[in-house]
Amino acid sequence: MATRTSTKLFYKYYRNWIDLYKKGAVRHATLIKYELAYKHVRRLCPDLHMNQIDRKSYQTLLNKFAETHERETTLDFHHHLKASLTDAYEDGLIKVDPTRKAIIKGTQKRKKKKKFLNKNELEALIHELNLSPEINWDWFIYLVSKTGLRFAEALALTPSDFDYKNKQIIVNKSWNYKFKNYGFQPTKNKSSNRKVFVDDNTLKAFRKLNKRKDPNQPIFVSQGQKIFNSTVNSRVETLCKHANIPTISIHGLRHTHASLLLFQGVSVLSVSQRLGHANVTTTQETYLHIIQELETKDNRKILKYLKTL
Repeated sequence: MATRTSTKLFYKYYRNWIDLYKKGAVRHATLIKYELAYKHVRRLCPDLHMNQIDRKSYQTLLNKFAETHERETTLDFHHHLKASLTDAYEDGLIKVDPTRKAIIKGTQKRKKKKKFLNKNELEALIHELNLSPEINWDWFIYLVSKTGLRFAEALALTPSDFDYKNKQIIVNKSWNYKFKNYGFQPTKNKSSNRKVFVDDNTLKAFRKLNKRKDPNQPIFVSQGQKIFNSTVNSRVETLCKHANIPTISIHGLRHTHASLLLFQGVSVLSVSQRLGHANVTTTQETYLHIIQELETKDNRKILKYLKTL
């Protein structure tokens, strides 16, 4: 007896598949990627039914996505859809595996912007900041440059996260700014729960700024407030132009923080822990070019020392 294929809308099937197989089974950061893929599916093929899915319709979906995304991003999108469609095929909901021999396209890879600033450039950027008596985005930019926190981690900071006695900021949550029900969410991974040492001047400034604020409410956003990453990036870009330095993003300030620490001789392990990376390998891969440069300097030191023996 032939199995009846499903006439359900694909995006609705995918929504149910995420809820059934992925919620509670993958890291929060990974779940967000599936959620983003769902949004794209709903936008690109709102009328595509399961019984209409074949290699041609699936390739058309990938091609539409690839029109505005680089090949690497399109490949990720394909991978997030493939598991659900393989399940649908094995369950008899569709007649063929539409992902078989899929062709991955994409826009031309954009020229990468500079990821980080040197010490003089960072000082010039900080000099341009409008650090007013009240919390503003310039204070946010200042804090990220001093701590290397992720965008979502910095958004989630509350007055109670500042440990003035031990000169630390406690990172134990992040802020959901991408989806509805904006608010607190878990950190990217277990290693992201950490304590970040901060200098006296920064702590002194934020002790004053946090005065009379609700200790358990975020200092940079309001509960339920929608925040765009582009809003802060636009401000960073303006500051960079005023300072006559290369334009970077708010995430670039995280790279800047890590890079300057490495150049100062701070160990890769310590930088990895400060950034909240899942493992040291992530740090090594991200900052390989800097580590190689430092290794060359260390080799010179080794040879100089050996000559004295």
